[in-house]
Amino acid sequence: MILKKQIFQSDKKVSPFIGLLLFLISIVLLLFTGPFGFIYGLFHSLFTKGIKGLGEYLLQIAISIDQLGNVLMQHLLNVLWIKKEGYKFGNRDETISSALGRNKNLGTLTLMGRTIDRILDIIDANHSLNSIDYYVEPSHQIIDLLAWILVVDGKLLMLYNANEGRHQFPGGPRAPKSSDFETLSEHIKTKLNLGLQHPSFQFMGVFEANNDGLPKGKLVRISCYTSDYKGIPIAQSEGEEMIWLDYDGKHKVLATEQLIFDALKNRSQLV
Repeated sequence: MILKKQIFQSDKKVSPFIGLLLFLISIVLLLFTGPFGFIYGLFHSLFTKGIKGLGEYLLQIAISIDQLGNVLMQHLLNVLWIKKEGYKFGNRDETISSALGRNKNLGTLTLMGRTIDRILDIIDANHSLNSIDYYVEPSHQIIDLLAWILVVDGKLLMLYNANEGRHQFPGGPRAPKSSDFETLSEHIKTKLNLGLQHPSFQFMGVFEANNDGLPKGKLVRISCYTSDYKGIPIAQSEGEEMIWLDYDGKHKVLATEQLIFDALKNRSQLV
């Protein structure tokens, strides 16, 4: 998996003319300057970092080609490899293997897709599942959320929304132009009137699944963080209350959140 330090927002719409012009420019650059850049890159990587550097350089190129293929062949792959309701190929930030793995998890591969996946597994065990990139830029197929994880005495802090009849983690949507700390701090201030402490702010993990009530190919991704805080937690929104759940409360939450319960249980943090 290739980890990215920042998750970007989706591209803005551009006119078809601009798209055509940029495509032609990119082809010219690739054909006329690409070979020189590639040869120079080979020698530069080899002489500065040795065989390791050369391998890293070639891996970067392989990933970029794979991402290009995901865009270039998206319409064909969406017809041949996945069912109509599947997670679509075509995210420019994602490799073909990553999209294949997401569909394997969802059970939306066609016979041809499953065959391709089996061939890849022979070459590299669990290739598509291990290739799932949870750091790809947001798209209309991924609901991108942040959550604050607080466990006390083996129980997990949740917010129960009486109007929606569901439990959810304190947090909310990611803001494209703000850091995760800034965005999550604002959500927690609004929901619980607490101030998160930056020095203790720590990444816990990314969890992704298809939740009940959503189309099969639409995923909810939650990036989780832990942090010390200042203040006394009090639910601020009308219709919401604080609830502390142990592992037996897992059935009260949706599929993505259940993965977080499992992870905390595996770490012996939940009773």
